[in-house]
Amino acid sequence: MNYIKYFGITLLIIVIDQVVKMVVHYQMDFGTVGQIKVFGDWFKLHYTTNPGMAFGMQLGSEYGKLILTSFRLIAMFGIGYYLYLLISKSAHPGYIFCISLILGGAIGNLIDSVFYGAWLGNAPYDAPSPWFHGQVIDMFYIDIWEGFIPDWIPIFGGGYTALWPIFNIADASIFVGVAIILIFQKRFFDEEKKAQEEDDVQKQFIENK
Repeated sequence: MNYIKYFGITLLIIVIDQVVKMVVHYQMDFGTVGQIKVFGDWFKLHYTTNPGMAFGMQLGSEYGKLILTSFRLIAMFGIGYYLYLLISKSAHPGYIFCISLILGGAIGNLIDSVFYGAWLGNAPYDAPSPWFHGQVIDMFYIDIWEGFIPDWIPIFGGGYTALWPIFNIADASIFVGVAIILIFQKRFFDEEKKAQEEDDVQKQFIENK
């Protein structure tokens, strides 16, 4: 039942993420024209696409997107297997929940990268193939600050920018999962270490008996 519960959480994140993305794609206009203010200028719905990683970063080569999507695919199987091991070893439920969130978010964005270029036709014009070159759909825009960054500021200076990125359900799921792990890591891993030590003691007792 634990496998169904935790992999069910992953599946729920994927479904919600994809449904929201489809609604945005088919019901909203792209860019500023279709922007919807939810809480003034602070929180808005803004349909945009991201061809690369978080914050729009990209690998600078013709096959950069293919490499990135392939990496995401490998990571998905790795995280999925790790989740399976955590459940089988009865790790801390909170930690397993977080990994379920991270896996759901990873798969959600992977679907965009693998299929949206062909299904929705949103691959860049110069992509060698629409498959594996889809752009991730983002829509939640928390506009904390926008303005011009002075030239004297390293790396980011000399341009107009927004302080906060636009993200989607999958991104939020990954962020929440990682944030909870960082906040409660002592509780998660101390209890896991204690459980491992108890298992070792039991095994040693059985062997000595």
